[in-house]
Amino acid sequence: MRVIAGNYRKMALKSLANDVTRPTTDKIKESLFNMIGPYFTDEQVLDLYSGSGALAIEAVSRGAKRAVCVEKYYPAMKIIQENIRLTKDEQKFVTLKQSAEKALLQLLQNEELFDLVFLDPPYAKQTILRDINQLSDLGLLAQEALVICETDKDVNLPEETQALRRIRSQVYGITRITIYRNEA
Repeated sequence: MRVIAGNYRKMALKSLANDVTRPTTDKIKESLFNMIGPYFTDEQVLDLYSGSGALAIEAVSRGAKRAVCVEKYYPAMKIIQENIRLTKDEQKFVTLKQSAEKALLQLLQNEELFDLVFLDPPYAKQTILRDINQLSDLGLLAQEALVICETDKDVNLPEETQALRRIRSQVYGITRITIYRNEA
C-alpha cells in the first residue's frame, strides 16, 4: 500500500497484518480520488473509520489542509500514527482513538466543519446511513461537502439522505464507492 499522488507520492504505508481492518487497495484509492478531483486546496478531511489512515494521508498529500483520523481499535491507531509520522507533516493530522459516535460529538464540541468525509466502516457493521445522518444533524458538513462511502458491492445506498444527494456510485470488484454531496 502506498500514497498514489501529491507531496507524499510513492510513500509506502503500513497496515495491520490481520482481518480486523480492510485497507482500500491502491487501485480503488486511485479511482476514488479521480472521481472526487485529483487535487485539493485547503479542505478539511474526516476519515471516520481510518484503519491505516491511508485515505486521510492521500487527501493531505493531494492538498487538503488537515485531516482527522478516527479509529477505535488500538493496534490500528498505532499504525495510523506511524503512517502519519512518515509524512513528516504531523501537524496536519489529528487522531482520535474512540468510536465514530463519540468522535462526532467531540468534533461538534470543537466546532469542526468538513469538506471531505470518508466512511469505510467494517463491512459486517455497516453504519453508513446512521453516520451520514449524524454528520448532517450535527452540522459537521460544509456546504457542498463530499461524503465518500466504501461498502460491499451488493450494498445499494439511497439516492438521497436528509440533505445529501448521491452524485455517483461505482463498483470495483467486491467494493462499491458511493459519493454524496451536501446540498443543505
